Amino acid sequence: MRVIPLGDNVVIKRLEPEQLTAGGIVLPDSAQSKPRQGKVLSVGDGRALANGTRAPHQVAEGDRVLFDHYAGSELNVDGQQLLIMPESEIIAVLR
Repeated sequence: MRVIPLGDNVVIKRLEPEQLTAGGIVLPDSAQSKPRQGKVLSVGDGRALANGTRAPHQVAEGDRVLFDHYAGSELNVDGQQLLIMPESEIIAVLR
């Protein structure tokens, strides 16, 4: 199944959490926090403006982005954990 976001929403897949610390210590699952980075899988058609046109997105499919821990809504699609959130909840694009 494919998720197609509406308006200014984007669909993001979280990147895998870090398994090792900088010193080489293996972190158990209970000590790993949810990653705040992800890859944009799809984008909507943009935010609606007052004049009836749409503002283009600042992010594109395939971009690596940074977002807050509690941003977006989680959904499970075909066994894959995804996030859907408005573009305004994305903090930065990582290049």
